[in-house]
Amino acid sequence: MGYKIKVALLGLGSVGQDFAEHFLEIIQEGKKDVEIVAVAHHDKESAVALGFQQSGVKFFENAADVVKLGEEVDIIFDLTGNSETRSALRQGMMDSNNRHTVIAPEMMARLLWMFFDGNGDLNDGKAGGY
Repeated sequence: MGYKIKVALLGLGSVGQDFAEHFLEIIQEGKKDVEIVAVAHHDKESAVALGFQQSGVKFFENAADVVKLGEEVDIIFDLTGNSETRSALRQGMMDSNNRHTVIAPEMMARLLWMFFDGNGDLNDGKAGGY
């Protein structure tokens, strides 16, 4: 096994939860060198948030705080659908001088979703960019 790709998932609502479940399934069944190292969601008591926390995954209520992890995260999947979060992430990347982490918007998640063999559209055709 080579380099492990470290991923953070932001937004664990209906879109984020579906994506996270399928993503975990692909990682575990395919024995992929990918690890979910952080998640962010506004409700730390939601079932999916609690599941990640119990698995030892770093949890943040403020999605923009994930950027501060720097090289601990290779890819951030922003599944929040929130323009304010997008702005905060961009600003956080500049403020922390994080030149390592890549932020993937919903469009990239939709692309992966097609390979997950997920039923239907991940987010009803809505996809913001950066």
